[in-house]
Amino acid sequence: MLELDKAYDASKYEANLYQLWQDSGLFNPDNLPDQTGEPYTIVLPPPNVTGTLHTGHALGVTIQDILIRWRRMQGRRALWIPGTDHAAIATQSKVEKIIEKEEGKRKTDLGREEFLSRVENFAQSSHDTIVGQLKSMGASLDWSREAFTLDEPRTLAVRTAFKSMFDDGLIYRGHRVVNWDPKGQTVISDDEVVHQERDAILYTFKYSADFPIPISTTRPETKVGDTAVAVHPSDERYQEFIGKEYDVEFCGVALNIKIVADESVEKDFGTGALGVTPAHSLIDAEIAQRHNLEFKPVINEFARMTVGDERIFDKKTTAAREAVVEWLKEHDLVISEGPIKQNIATAERTGGVIEPLPKVQWFLAVNKPFKLKHSEIEGISAGQETTLKELMRHVVSSNQIDIVPDRFAKTYFNWIDNLRDWCISRQIWYGHRIPVWYKPVNEIGTEPEIYCGIEAPDGDNWIQDEDTLDTWFSSGLWTFSTLGWPNKTEDLGKFHPTDVLETGHDILFFWIARMILMSTYHTGQIPFKKAFLHGMVRDAQNRKMSKSLGNIVDPLDMTAKYGTDALRFALVFNTAPGTDMALAEDKIKGMKHFGNKLWNIARYILQNTESANFTALKFEARTEADKTLQENLENCLATVNSSLEQFQIHTASQNLYDFTWHSLADVYIEASKLQLAENNTKESTQSNLAYSLITTLKLLHPFMPFVTEAIWQELHQNKLTESPLLLTAKWPE
Repeated sequence: MLELDKAYDASKYEANLYQLWQDSGLFNPDNLPDQTGEPYTIVLPPPNVTGTLHTGHALGVTIQDILIRWRRMQGRRALWIPGTDHAAIATQSKVEKIIEKEEGKRKTDLGREEFLSRVENFAQSSHDTIVGQLKSMGASLDWSREAFTLDEPRTLAVRTAFKSMFDDGLIYRGHRVVNWDPKGQTVISDDEVVHQERDAILYTFKYSADFPIPISTTRPETKVGDTAVAVHPSDERYQEFIGKEYDVEFCGVALNIKIVADESVEKDFGTGALGVTPAHSLIDAEIAQRHNLEFKPVINEFARMTVGDERIFDKKTTAAREAVVEWLKEHDLVISEGPIKQNIATAERTGGVIEPLPKVQWFLAVNKPFKLKHSEIEGISAGQETTLKELMRHVVSSNQIDIVPDRFAKTYFNWIDNLRDWCISRQIWYGHRIPVWYKPVNEIGTEPEIYCGIEAPDGDNWIQDEDTLDTWFSSGLWTFSTLGWPNKTEDLGKFHPTDVLETGHDILFFWIARMILMSTYHTGQIPFKKAFLHGMVRDAQNRKMSKSLGNIVDPLDMTAKYGTDALRFALVFNTAPGTDMALAEDKIKGMKHFGNKLWNIARYILQNTESANFTALKFEARTEADKTLQENLENCLATVNSSLEQFQIHTASQNLYDFTWHSLADVYIEASKLQLAENNTKESTQSNLAYSLITTLKLLHPFMPFVTEAIWQELHQNKLTESPLLLTAKWPE
């Protein structure tokens, strides 16, 4: 009879098994033997080409692969689309740091063309590393359909999407206060702002000795750009001053301050009066628009002052703050000062402190009505007037898209309620160049001719816009651009909308919401039926993994040490949807023991089933032990199916672990030793053992693909299985 090695050695099998799967072509649903099955589609959230995969990626990849392998074995035409994201700001920033460190040069020293060549080389190298890691995780992705957010098909999709929205008046160029990153030298969106709590000093003072209303701020240097003081309309303290204007000289800068009444002011906070700096605060800009106030820029793109005398002019804002405070104290204008905790806005990718600045940028209007060209969305028909906000809200509130866990739906709706027009332009070189061209004019005060198109305009003297698009614009098209849109491909008709979008809950707004926005507008379809959100992977002490703490668990280190199956099973075991998980090395080590337990179960069964027919399996319940095993196996199968249907992968893994280790190994295999010795139960026991092994291998395969396929291949080589690959073996009924 077939003899397995005494222990399972993952390093002996994993690379060869993945190559076997890939060579079979069965990751591609077009090659599956049964083409009558219903399509089942997942797009891989594209990893950024900035480095390597971390444990969060490993968790997401494992969950998606479990779902895909399960559906494939059920006979579905399962398609899992791979791809990577150019991650414009992050990738450019990383390459800039490398060049500066190794060569002492800036990107401007190289020029746009040479610099972009360097970035592309870096991105390709990182891409190759990521693909290798995905394969090492056992990801059964259809590599024939691999995509990149900056490749030619996706470039066509981006330009088509931009032009369509431009033509509908949803994309516009406007002058507004935006989030400027002085470190990265680019605008970023509201969702890319990270607030960090820091110590600050709150100063309460007057602009001048005879100014009637005191104000409070942590940034006195910005007050040289004030054009008003806002108070609440019902605040009795300031009624007599509303509508009046005052000319003051503040730290050498002449100001005209108007007192305005605005309901946004909290009269019980601070002095109940707000110094309005329209050019350097998004909130103040809204007040200024309501009251027709002047915008007076006083800070530039490098966070330096642009007004004042030698005390503050051309100084960094932090140095200017000290100078302004010193001037206030010299003139006895400070009423009070004291420490305060403050949420400072910083750029997610560079860590730079955000400076709100008035800039001419490209925006996507989320509240502007338009007529939907085509629609398969329930409750909204083609030709009906709607807005992007309404579309995003409708498809989730009507349950056409389910967010799992459902508690995140509330978070999603809160975000939509506060959503402002999306600033989609970036002042970086790497990325999709905005498909707009300008023809300069000679007459002063005349606007240049503008052309928006998928291709460059004919003729000379056209200059393309220098800016690039926010990365999330291109990744927002991901579910349908990867299937061939804007072309009406067979893939698009067959596999869209996709079934599941699985990702971390931390990018609910960055990506999930934008995919809903883009898909409903451009295709008239939802992008996916389920948005399944996993939590963050933390260390054994439930701390966030970081280099500074030295607590990062590297997936590659763990797979090299314990095998990929051990890491996969450890990641999903007891990990509820949307809940952060603590990952300790001991947990991974424990799952290596579980994989070896399965190997030993197979080894025992193969040694004791010489007369069993593995290709015509049946279960014969003759003894109480048989009946108990049969009941436990059927319960396990039912629980695994229902749990996977409900995305309760942790419950499925727990049941599989308990059944395999306890019901099968500890109880039935022990009982089988006596039953195999009895003539009247020997044959049925052998059959039951064979049946249990085949069924257990199938149930565990989506979770632990390598060890299960390794055992299956040993069986197949001895003609003991009905399918050459466990990858496409029929899921047990």
